[in-house]
Amino acid sequence: MKIYNTLTRKKEEFVPIEYGKVKIYVCGPTVYNLIHIGNARPICVFDTLRRYLAYRGYQVKFVQNYTDVDDKIINRAAEEGTTAKEISERYIAEYKKDAAALNVMEADAHPKVTENMGEIIKIVKTLVEKGFAYEAGGDVYFRTARFSEYGKLSHMPLEELEAGARIEVNSVKEDPMDFALWKASKPGEPSWKSPWGEGRPGWHIECSAMARTYLGDTIDIHCGGQDLIFPHHENEIAQSECCNGVPFAHYWMHNGYINVDNRKMSKSLNNFFTVREVAKEFGYEPIRYLMVASHYRSPINYSVDLLKQCTAALERLYTCRENLEFVVSNAKPGREARDEEIKKRLEEYQNRFCEAMDDDLNTADAIAVLFELAKDINTNLSTATNPHKEIAEEALTLFNSLADVLGLLYVKKDTKDSLDEEIENLIQRRVEARKNKNWAEADRIRDELSARHVVLEDTPQGTKWHIEE
Repeated sequence: MKIYNTLTRKKEEFVPIEYGKVKIYVCGPTVYNLIHIGNARPICVFDTLRRYLAYRGYQVKFVQNYTDVDDKIINRAAEEGTTAKEISERYIAEYKKDAAALNVMEADAHPKVTENMGEIIKIVKTLVEKGFAYEAGGDVYFRTARFSEYGKLSHMPLEELEAGARIEVNSVKEDPMDFALWKASKPGEPSWKSPWGEGRPGWHIECSAMARTYLGDTIDIHCGGQDLIFPHHENEIAQSECCNGVPFAHYWMHNGYINVDNRKMSKSLNNFFTVREVAKEFGYEPIRYLMVASHYRSPINYSVDLLKQCTAALERLYTCRENLEFVVSNAKPGREARDEEIKKRLEEYQNRFCEAMDDDLNTADAIAVLFELAKDINTNLSTATNPHKEIAEEALTLFNSLADVLGLLYVKKDTKDSLDEEIENLIQRRVEARKNKNWAEADRIRDELSARHVVLEDTPQGTKWHIEE
């Protein structure tokens, strides 16, 4: 598998630190609000990465943090007259609901900043002792200039970063580019005891500490959105490598932005949508489909029309699977020459799917292969072609496994589409009536079902049915 490594700006063959195992760290949400459409992209994309690596036989350890102490959380708590802890716990719970509805697998570890304060303080203390950080008035800052490789992820020299960055004026800093590792507490804010007095950690040090705690000094893949490259991930590298003396991550993967109707998503532009708002109209799965339908590094232009297209695409895939499931349930056992030809094509679809995913997680091409497979199934494994059970089962297994790698086709049928016992009994009675050539009874049952919007389709494998709106 090749991965585009932001660190080197080229596709590289993925070679894990330990054979057969992969350690992945993904920057998680700051839990002060419901997640928005932009947040959903890294969640879905890197869940797909995890699924694919597992599909290829890797043992994956996947860690995604919760930032549960932050200015935004503190401000939200002040607005609502509650505590930062109550805000963070509330929105962790809400995040879990949205993530589950997007079919995102639970991380192997979901560490919280507040539960890792000891490790954070330990790293800061080490950086101070090594001369990479200094205390000033209860704050602790990282000496950016001491790290000669600063800027290697964003590919900008320190002087350019300094010139272009919006830097808060702070007279206590030795250098404007120095960033906070520890912040002295302010009245009414959550705080923890430290060698430098009561305070709380800076944003960047948190991920360094949690990555080290749960994955070790060096990890295989670090993931996140493009907006995190600088300063967050740049600062993670600096403080982690200065503390530990080894590379922080071998591969860096960053997903592209999401625009709304060709404009940057922003609350000020009134084009800011939460996942939950969109899901109320379209459901969660079309959102998941949207996130994996494009290559993860390409921008996505969100629109209502695009969501409708995603919904329609999913319907075609669901219809294919439902028809194939019916064939599997009703087909006769056996094997013939054409089955071997179909089996060969199934293997080719699987190989092409993997080739796409091996090319820097090209989910767009992988989905194209899935639709080609669906077309082949619809043509050659339908009720009209009367296929044998074994080859239909093989096709269904492959179809489901490829969809599962992408995290798709996970929504169960609505109750209106479930095999209602009463309807099934009526259909069976009609089948018996036809066997006995009781055409009047068979027609009566069909009319009864039709009045209930149940549409019947007689096939060589049996009678199919669905409810029509």
